[in-house]
Order: sequence, then C-alpha cells, then structure tokens
Amino acid sequence: MEMASVPSQWITDGRNLMRDYLIVAPCRNEAKFARKTLDSLVKQTVTPKLLVVVDDGSTDETPQILAEYAAQHDWIKIVRREDRGKRSVGPGVIDAFYAGLDTVDIKQFDYVCKLDLDLILPDGYFEGLMSRMEADPRIGTCSGKAYFINDAGQQVSEGIADDVSVGASKFYRRQCFEQMGGFVRQVMWDGIDNHRCRMLGWIPCSWDDEDIRFIHLRPMGSSQKGILTGRMRWGYGQYFMGTSLAYITASAIFRMSKPPVILGGLAIWWGFVWSMIKRKERYGDAEFRRFVRQCQWSFLIKGKKTAVQEINQKQATAWKPAGA
Repeated sequence: MEMASVPSQWITDGRNLMRDYLIVAPCRNEAKFARKTLDSLVKQTVTPKLLVVVDDGSTDETPQILAEYAAQHDWIKIVRREDRGKRSVGPGVIDAFYAGLDTVDIKQFDYVCKLDLDLILPDGYFEGLMSRMEADPRIGTCSGKAYFINDAGQQVSEGIADDVSVGASKFYRRQCFEQMGGFVRQVMWDGIDNHRCRMLGWIPCSWDDEDIRFIHLRPMGSSQKGILTGRMRWGYGQYFMGTSLAYITASAIFRMSKPPVILGGLAIWWGFVWSMIKRKERYGDAEFRRFVRQCQWSFLIKGKKTAVQEINQKQATAWKPAGA
C-alpha cells in the first residue's frame, strides 16, 4: 500500500500518524454560503493537503469567490463544469464529485472527504476525525453531527444516527473508500455507502461531540424544490437501496415527529410506495439488498444500538484493511 511521507509534527508516541487528506467539494450557486465554508477550512488545525472545489455550472458569484480563495491558498484547486441549466441532487452531486476526484491520484492521500460547500466546521474538525480513526482502525467513514439554525436562532440537530456518517461531510479512510468501490451515482448514495462499509467489515459512525459538531447552513433535504420534495426523494432512495415496506413504514412514523411534523414522514412513505407502485429501478446487487434487509429487521427487533453492535462484531471477519 502506497503511503505519503510523514511530517515530523505528526510523529507522536513512536507512531507515524498519516494525515494527508483530500477534500472534494461539489457546489453550484453557493455564493451565499461558500465564504463561510472556505473560511472554516482555512482555519483547520490540520490543513487539507488538497481541496478540489467542483463548480457545477454556477451562474451566481460562486466562481469569483472560488477564484479569490484559490489565489490565496495553493492547496485549493478549482474544477469548472458547464452549466446544465439546473441544480441536481443525488446522482448529479456524485457526478460532480467524480469530476473532481478524477483530476487527482487518490493514492497520494490517506483520507478522502466529500464535503458540501454550505457548512461551518469547527477549527479542529478534521483533526478530531482523524484522531478518532487512528484510535480504531476499523472505522472506515465518519463525521461529526450536523446542526441547523432555526427561526429562533437556536441550534437544532438534524437527528443523524450514530451508525452512519453524514452525507454533507463524508470523511473516509482511503482504503475503505477504494475497497467499497466509491459512491453509487444515484439517490441514497449516502445510505448505500454506510451499509456497504459495514458489509465489508468497516465501521461507519458519527459522534455528537462539541468539538466536531458543524452547522449546516441549508437544512438537510431542502436544497432543490423544498423539504417535502426532499423527503419524497429520500423515500425513493430507500426503495432503490432495497429497504422493505415494513421498515420504511416504521421509519416514516418515527420521522413524523421531526420537522416538518407529520408531513415529512408521510412524504417519505409516499415516495417509497409510489416508487414501488411504479416498479422503479432498484440497486443491482442482490446480496447487498439482502444484507440491508437483514440489518433493518435486526434494528426493528433488537433496537438499533444493540443490533449495530452485534452486526459490527459479526462482520469483523469480513474486514480486510489491506484488500483495497
């Protein structure tokens, strides 16, 4: 396995700490938020080795803002894509991510991160993630917890479970990212990757620790045509991934208590059922879909925390960290 050279400041207690990390940040028309995200990246206690921002056809002032930061920091690179005429979530975001990733040699990095350009990260965010991953070599992907600011100016958790990494900030050990084959170019890419990691014996997770909590300037699922459309899209994504009707019903009922109350959960359920009625495409890996359903039934029967612990323990035999 090819490894990067180790700066002297990362040699601690006789251990070599490899901390060369790559960030690929797809964006489109983020002039309202981009400076806040870029400023928080500039302030990181461990600077990225490279930040590749993929401007996915912005028509606002985003290109000028990106050019300004790239001129000031030699570790920032801009990739410009032609304007497709609209914002695209799901597969469009991942297409943009790969437009950036394809411009670099991923093996030059120890970690790779897909990052949204509408976040405010604490100064020690990436150092905190890497420290946690160094403490547990089976952690393949991780993040802090996402919060948004409500109308009263309060920070509100987006309610992300502990057994997944957040889609807005997907931080990966490179070996894990390569071994699972990267991201699927479809809605629910950020759910499929967590299950595939666990299937391969890696551990996906996130922590609600103050030093790695971050602010999501645009509430989850609201970036294209409104939050209800986003919830319906999430329902379709669950269908595509292989989720069962029983599990999505239980999940939708749980989500009814979250904003938008009642309607959000109903939109998730209807997005799933409508996809089922229409016999829409499902993820092609039948073994993976069986694994997902087995996990979900275990969540319902045993409770998620207990089930995840048992699954992680069982899948340890599948873990081959040098197999990427």
